[in-house]
Amino acid sequence: MTDATSARSARRHHWRRDVVELAALFTAVAVADAVANTLVRGPSGPVLLCAGAVALLATAGFHVWWARRRDHAVRRHEHAPPPPITADTGATAPPAAPAPEAGARETVLWRMRTTVRDEPGSLAALCTALAARHIDILSLQTHPLSTGTVDEFLLRAPAGLAPAQLTRAVAGAGGTHSWLERADAHDLVDGPTRMLALATRTALDSAELPLALRQLLGRCTLHSVPARSLAGRPLAEAVPAEGVLADHTMTFRAPSGGSLTIERPQLPFTPTEFARARALVELDTRLGPRVPPRREVLTLPEGNDITIRRAGPGDLAAARTMHQRCSDRTLAQRYHGPVGDADRYLGHLLSPRFGRTLAAETASGRLVALGHLLWDGDETEVALLVEDAWQQRGVGAELLRRLVAMAAETGSESVYAVTQASNTGMVAAMRGLGLPLDYQIEEGTLVITARPTGVPAHRKPREALRVRDG
Repeated sequence: MTDATSARSARRHHWRRDVVELAALFTAVAVADAVANTLVRGPSGPVLLCAGAVALLATAGFHVWWARRRDHAVRRHEHAPPPPITADTGATAPPAAPAPEAGARETVLWRMRTTVRDEPGSLAALCTALAARHIDILSLQTHPLSTGTVDEFLLRAPAGLAPAQLTRAVAGAGGTHSWLERADAHDLVDGPTRMLALATRTALDSAELPLALRQLLGRCTLHSVPARSLAGRPLAEAVPAEGVLADHTMTFRAPSGGSLTIERPQLPFTPTEFARARALVELDTRLGPRVPPRREVLTLPEGNDITIRRAGPGDLAAARTMHQRCSDRTLAQRYHGPVGDADRYLGHLLSPRFGRTLAAETASGRLVALGHLLWDGDETEVALLVEDAWQQRGVGAELLRRLVAMAAETGSESVYAVTQASNTGMVAAMRGLGLPLDYQIEEGTLVITARPTGVPAHRKPREALRVRDG
């Protein structure tokens, strides 16, 4: 309603009220004249007229007081702030919860997995037990089993709540075989969104498959066995096309041939996890080997420009030609074995199925250095090969820095290099990273371990807790 419409309605209402009051006045005069004529003839006429006048005055005063009070209440209601708008669900809104104290605002994130009976009310009882501890359920995934259901929660719990108290509450509500692990902000992504992101990474780069499987399944170990050895002997056992699921292991046909085994001793796999992992492996197999075409030109301190890019199986011929230009000493320091076997390793090293490879080439396109980042179970190995004419010019240090940065992006806690104590170039390049280093001699070789996150070896950024029920 506009202001003009409101003004017209007010004037019309005022006119009607005046007409009604005038009619009431004429009626009152007529009634008063009739009453006066009747009372005057009686003996108490004047007294009754005075009493009637007093009663009329009292009634008029009360009417004026009541009208003013009502107008004041209406004006106060019009100036009050509007109530909050809520969805009309038909339910009564609960009373507002008291504000938490300052100490109760600190919370931590937990990932919890527990098994409940497959019957109505079991999940409700578990949620009620968590709510009694002021624990907020951020997400829930269910993994149906033949004997029950595995529920995986992402929880926000008060910081003062001990893990043992949480697991006791879950056990009291019927949860069994519970597993509890600290979570972080990356776990706030819902399940479908995470699967789409992992599938996209796998589709763009073959080297992302092991990383995607680890992010999907948590802390696990991957073992890739080639179909044949370098000498041509069969290595991998035959794996069914649909894969094999055991309690703590999953085995698939590797995209490059052979087998791919995933182990997680601390937590058994569920059929849902098996189906998700198989989908990623099948996607990688269908797309075939692929390397993202990324290039970056780098100017060396001496002024020469080199191009650093991702390398793949298509660089096999150029890598063999570089091997021919390298000395026997350089190849021996890199491969720690007979020089004649170096070329046979290149097919494995350049395959994106086993890691990432960076190549450095000159402006004319000649390959002069290779840097490999290889997935080795829970750890990551780094290796460098620089042509003799390009050593001591900063090429190897630049490749190493980029490889370690890649390892840090994938969440690797440690990167190790296997070399010889006489390989001063590799030792200097590792020291130049400015990261905590560990040195260890194994069977006459030097193993240097760097920690990209800066976390010492005896500390883990995320601690997993395995607790007994109750």
